[in-house]
Amino acid sequence: MNRQSEVLVDLIAGARPNFVKLASIVRAIKLEKSVIKYRLIHTGQHYSPSLSDSFFEQLDLPKPDINLGAGSGTQAEQTAKIMVGYEQVLIKEKPAVCIVVGDVNSTMACAIVAKKSGVKVAHIEAGIRSYDWNMPEEINRVVTDSITNWFFTTSQLANKNLLSQGVKSDNIFFVGNTMIDTLLNQSPRFCKPNFWFEYNLTNKNYIVLTLHRPANVDDPNNLLEILKTIDENTNGMQVIFPVHPRTNSILDQLEMNLSFIKFVPPQGYLEFNYLVKNSFAVITDSGGISEEATMFNVPCLTMRDNTERPETIDLGTNELVGTNPAMLPKFLKILFDGNWKNGSIPPKWDGNTGSRIIKIIHKLLEG
Repeated sequence: MNRQSEVLVDLIAGARPNFVKLASIVRAIKLEKSVIKYRLIHTGQHYSPSLSDSFFEQLDLPKPDINLGAGSGTQAEQTAKIMVGYEQVLIKEKPAVCIVVGDVNSTMACAIVAKKSGVKVAHIEAGIRSYDWNMPEEINRVVTDSITNWFFTTSQLANKNLLSQGVKSDNIFFVGNTMIDTLLNQSPRFCKPNFWFEYNLTNKNYIVLTLHRPANVDDPNNLLEILKTIDENTNGMQVIFPVHPRTNSILDQLEMNLSFIKFVPPQGYLEFNYLVKNSFAVITDSGGISEEATMFNVPCLTMRDNTERPETIDLGTNELVGTNPAMLPKFLKILFDGNWKNGSIPPKWDGNTGSRIIKIIHKLLEG
């Protein structure tokens, strides 16, 4: 690579967590004074007010250069729209590298189109596995990793997963976690949500709840049972529940008589992480939130039967509760008895992952 000439890379984002992770890459390109020129491409897989201008401002991200406008639909419909849209982008101008993150439909779709167009693919968060084939995300991960050129991993376990599927070690780079980069960078700017004083919240006197996965929210009766169990087993502590749009449509069908759960709108990045950082504990079904809770040393109860982020359990503050609400009281008792495990920070969660990735891509392109 000629150091004097610009090199174009595409940064692909389809959902809110993708932008959080890519903020680290954009920041690294600026700080490294890189010759890399990037196109930030929003596939339009998810669109909501939480991806408004204020969201990009909070993350110090420019507005996307291209929006494919894929929108919703079935798995196949959405994937097809993204593939067709991205192919048109590549017909006009190909980048040197297509950088995809995580495991959403946009990640798999754009990786396939790039590879078929002769563009190298770099996958950030490569190699993570839940081994749960009921999760569309697991299919996206495996397909993406099967055609990726360069694999950027968050853990040594991810490295082992890739090696076991035949990936050459020279193409695997253990760099850390870009989401943690953004968390650490933005931490001084975290701010109280507008309902903080309305609910008399103070440090460690509330629990944060998030639910959105089908196993927890698609069955209204199951969701109601989860909420009742939480309401009855949190020792009268308020539970702040920023409601995901998917979950909100189910809640509208329920008749509830809950004493301590407070339903609030989805929060901005800075407000939500202020809530998590200062909470007594988190109950969630989000892998990303389990990482944030680990970074803040906040107990995390994950309502899933598996996780693709085992380091949050092996090293961090996370425990798998499972999807059966009947298991919650056991874990909540451990929490309120003061017997929750002590966590530690996983390796390379130091805020420098984006910088490591950009330096490696420079070297790879030079080769």
